[in-house]
Amino acid sequence: MKASLNWLKEYTDISSTPWETAEKLTMAGLEVEAFSQMYDYLDHVVVGKIQKITPHPRADRLSCCRVDVGDRQVDIVCGAPNVSEGDNFPCALPGAVLPGDFKIKKSRLRGEVSEGMLCSAAELNINGDASGIMLLDRILMPGTPLAEALDLSDWLFEIDLTPNRPDCLSMIGVARETAAFQKKRPALLLPEAALPTDEDIAKGGAIEDFISIETADPDLCPRYTAGLLFDVKVGPSPFWLRHRLESIGMTPVNNIVDITNFVMMETGQPLHAFDYDLLAKGKIRVKRAGKTMSFTTLDEKAHTLEPDMLMICDGERPVAIAGVMGGVNSEITEGTTRVLVESACFNPVSIRKTAKRANIATDASHRFERGVDPMGTKNALARAMSLMADLSEANPARGIIDLQPVEHRPVDIQLDTEILNRRLGTDLSPDAAEDILTSVGFSVTGTRDTVLTVRVPSFRVDVLRPEDLFEEVARLYGYNNIKTTFPCVPAKRAPLSLNIRFRDRVKDILTGIGFSEAVNYSFTFFDACNDLNLASTDVKRHQETILNPISEDMSLLRTTLVPGLLQNMKLNLSKQTSTITLFETGNVFFARQPGTQPLEKEMLAGIWTGEARSASWHCKKRECDFYDIKGVVEGLVNALGIKDFEFTRAPENQYPYLKKGYSALIKKGETVIGSLGKVDEKVLNAFSLKQDAFIFDIEIDRLREASPETISSSPLPKFPSISRDITIIVDPDIFAGSVEAEIKKIKEKEPLIEDVFLFDLYQKSNTEKKSLSYRVVYRSFEKTLKEKKIKGLHARISKILVDKFNADLPS
Repeated sequence: MKASLNWLKEYTDISSTPWETAEKLTMAGLEVEAFSQMYDYLDHVVVGKIQKITPHPRADRLSCCRVDVGDRQVDIVCGAPNVSEGDNFPCALPGAVLPGDFKIKKSRLRGEVSEGMLCSAAELNINGDASGIMLLDRILMPGTPLAEALDLSDWLFEIDLTPNRPDCLSMIGVARETAAFQKKRPALLLPEAALPTDEDIAKGGAIEDFISIETADPDLCPRYTAGLLFDVKVGPSPFWLRHRLESIGMTPVNNIVDITNFVMMETGQPLHAFDYDLLAKGKIRVKRAGKTMSFTTLDEKAHTLEPDMLMICDGERPVAIAGVMGGVNSEITEGTTRVLVESACFNPVSIRKTAKRANIATDASHRFERGVDPMGTKNALARAMSLMADLSEANPARGIIDLQPVEHRPVDIQLDTEILNRRLGTDLSPDAAEDILTSVGFSVTGTRDTVLTVRVPSFRVDVLRPEDLFEEVARLYGYNNIKTTFPCVPAKRAPLSLNIRFRDRVKDILTGIGFSEAVNYSFTFFDACNDLNLASTDVKRHQETILNPISEDMSLLRTTLVPGLLQNMKLNLSKQTSTITLFETGNVFFARQPGTQPLEKEMLAGIWTGEARSASWHCKKRECDFYDIKGVVEGLVNALGIKDFEFTRAPENQYPYLKKGYSALIKKGETVIGSLGKVDEKVLNAFSLKQDAFIFDIEIDRLREASPETISSSPLPKFPSISRDITIIVDPDIFAGSVEAEIKKIKEKEPLIEDVFLFDLYQKSNTEKKSLSYRVVYRSFEKTLKEKKIKGLHARISKILVDKFNADLPS
């Protein structure tokens, strides 16, 4: 937002310096990025009065002018045809540097001395007129600095506004803020904008006799006002209007278009002017496009419109993209004599979507998509019609059309000053808080003890709750005026939640095993499920789409942590790190019905690829395998104190990203805690990986439920243990873990069994029987065990296993 200091002074008395004004605006939340003098290059340009003109002796198209510049008279050679004796013109003296780094110095032109230059408006960058030397008013005194003579001494502020302050996208809005910190009363001097009365009507006729307006989609257009002018004379704008627009970087077009731009920058309300004679059937309809169509805007570019885009239509066709840009089929031209002026309020979300899809960014859409004052449309229309009637000699029709299908309801907020002071660290009385708020347009409609009922002005569409008023008071009171205070914090720290403590414990265990933690975004790419070979019915395909993704690669919420770890593996391999051990904890998200929050689950996943053991003088290098990742999970589960867990073969096709025969479920009873296995080759290829990888994927909530709340301990044993081995021959479909689980069941009833583990497995082929050897450790906490007692127990265990699994004992 660019703001001219002179323009701001039309609405409030500004006594502070430009530096002070910039600092105050910044501290009030309107950050001034830069400010500069607009016409500082006019320091050596003065009003010059031509005393005498003589032909150049050696050039037919040049003339020699004797120019009075106040303290002296100088000779200047000029080639412009419009110079005349007795008239005043801008004179650039030696030392001036004009736009384009054009330096003025004393010189000779075709042999005659020239001590300066008479300038056109274009050469001074005042406007684009380059047809001749700029003619000045004869009443100006020669030698007067041009900036002073034309009131061009001005400062330009470049203000970086946050999206929640659309009220300051106008000169009046910035002036209101300036008046507030200067404590000016009255705060603003608003321009008069009365609609013409019946006595003012020269043309006659009511507006309803010429135009009918309908809003078919009131949810997208809560208010629409329009006025009509006859006998319009389209032409150049006067200097003051062109100067106002040029001072903030806008290009003048003609008096009608310039007035719509001027009023928009003055009030923040965008307007649009239609050539009434180009509107079919004298109708305006505000409605959705309804179908895909092509529309050519004022910049002569064709845009494809989508059915839900809001359009301004006449009786036959669209004539403007509502709130964004008008159409070339109804633009104002030199031949326009009747003008329909539109001032409306549109739904911000609709305008934002339309502008983004159509790839059009205008000053109007910039304001509409942030929210305009719904009660300011009529005043802005009156201001524009008043200026148009004056500057184009037009005759307004009687009355205006004001459609308001959705009534604006003022917002009242209860402001408790005790809570305000507690939050801000201030000591403001209710009266002081009221003075601060009323300085920027708020009003207090009621007071009860320390509670104020504050009515929000319609132009502050961003203020909806007490916290918004806290912010208003803080910034206007002055952040520098708020003393530093420290909150009362109890010395006793609140304990962390059970979930956080458990998660930290899991991280500590895995870090101790040798894994490093990875932290990835919760977003994933579109083909993640396809790359994992997931079935169409897999729950992991229930993905939630992000409306405003950071990039196309982050357009969905993740349903599994596995793709992120595989991408981490790919990145590390590209950095020549071949051995990778990573784990990650985080939420995954499963989409539900539209409009509802996705289901969240906290997961733990890990990956191991590369070496399990490096080569050295005493051992050979070994790559990691299935049993290494299984050992990591066993170490985690054991460290958490989970007993009676088991690994079972995973059902086919349940985990298609794991290689068949190299996957397993982690179970506690009938509850599946997670899975682990070797990543399938197809999945590795999809992620451009050429190295085997092993992963585990665990649901943290189930892992926490399986963990005991308290861990019991027993004293160190005093008596020695006795170990005995059992070897049985079983069918190939019998799992070694099932046999071990059976022995552990016996352990529950027999306290002498301390531990059991598999130490040998032999099988010639997958179709032949296999030999399983287990070591059972016996110990008593009361006495030294005798061989006789152990022998009978060991034989009973062997018999139970033979009967249970239809096994044979080795011969």
